[in-house]
Amino acid sequence: MNATANTLFDDWDDAPVATPARSESPAAPENATDAENTAASLAPVKAADKRIVNGRGDINQLAPFKYPWAWDFFLTANRNHWTPTEINMAQDVQDYRHKLTPAERHMFENVLAYLTTSDILAMRNIGLAVMEKMTAPELQIYQARQVYEESLHTWTYQHCIETLNLDQEDIYNRYRIVPAIHGKIALANRRLEKVLCSGLDLTNRETLHEFALSYLFFAGIFEGCWFYNGFSPIFALQRRGLMKGTAEQFQYIMRDEVLHCAFGIRVIRELMHEENLTLDPEAVADLWREAEAAENAYAHYVLRDPVLGYSADLHMEQFRFVANRRARQLGLAEPFPGAEAALPWLDEQANLRKEKNFFETRITEYQTGGSLAWE
Repeated sequence: MNATANTLFDDWDDAPVATPARSESPAAPENATDAENTAASLAPVKAADKRIVNGRGDINQLAPFKYPWAWDFFLTANRNHWTPTEINMAQDVQDYRHKLTPAERHMFENVLAYLTTSDILAMRNIGLAVMEKMTAPELQIYQARQVYEESLHTWTYQHCIETLNLDQEDIYNRYRIVPAIHGKIALANRRLEKVLCSGLDLTNRETLHEFALSYLFFAGIFEGCWFYNGFSPIFALQRRGLMKGTAEQFQYIMRDEVLHCAFGIRVIRELMHEENLTLDPEAVADLWREAEAAENAYAHYVLRDPVLGYSADLHMEQFRFVANRRARQLGLAEPFPGAEAALPWLDEQANLRKEKNFFETRITEYQTGGSLAWE
């Protein structure tokens, strides 16, 4: 689609994808001579031979593109680049020590505790479970950038922890000892570990279906819902003038995550089209049910005490609203019909067009996905 000025960065169209028909390059016969094998190996690569998985093109040859949109994702991702040390965190130290209530500190610390583990999990999943199974290099090159970005996010959380002088052992171990945080990580591990091993036979329809479900969970739920909605408690503090340095860091991370989600959803749709694959509706419904239950436990722990302007109920209603958006983008039925946007300001965090120039402290136009046109 061609985006208009009013189109939400995160609300891209879910129009059907069109993938060129696969051309069958002649393979050398089993009894081929060395000369015939050499001739076959020296044949030029055709874009139509590429596929999401099980492709026959040369994985080491970037062009000709079959998926030019994947290259566009890579170019766009490189415009959203920062390092955490460039953002002023001095006021956050004062806010954390002197302005946050005990309930707000509890919320802040546990959001940080969840995110520190989640981005490492995301990095490993892309690097070990997804990227090596892609057989078109334009897909892999964006995912290589994605692996780097997950590492950058982990650095960002660590920088926040160090700047605020938080107890690192305490923060990093909460996912192991707090049931509500552990529950989300454990669910993610269970849903993703089946496809972590290399050498999966994705020509097997059952295995391919399992891989598609796993990638749907990762892109549509883990990144598309849990991450997207997961920054909102910190943004709620920012809206009250608190912890603005941390929130600015999270805005850059959120832009990355929106691209990750959009890319993953596009890959899933192309994969289903190429492989003539239909996902089992009950299996998809199970994903949403498990994700909602884990998020509900997490929200009511993180927000167990009142926080001005934010609550577990608001968090969960926004989760359901975002989940419906992800389902539509995947071309699937909405899991939570009727859910409404409880936090209409959340999309602003991804749409923000202007940021500080870190080196000159002046307002400049920020080149990022806010002006992208999604197909």
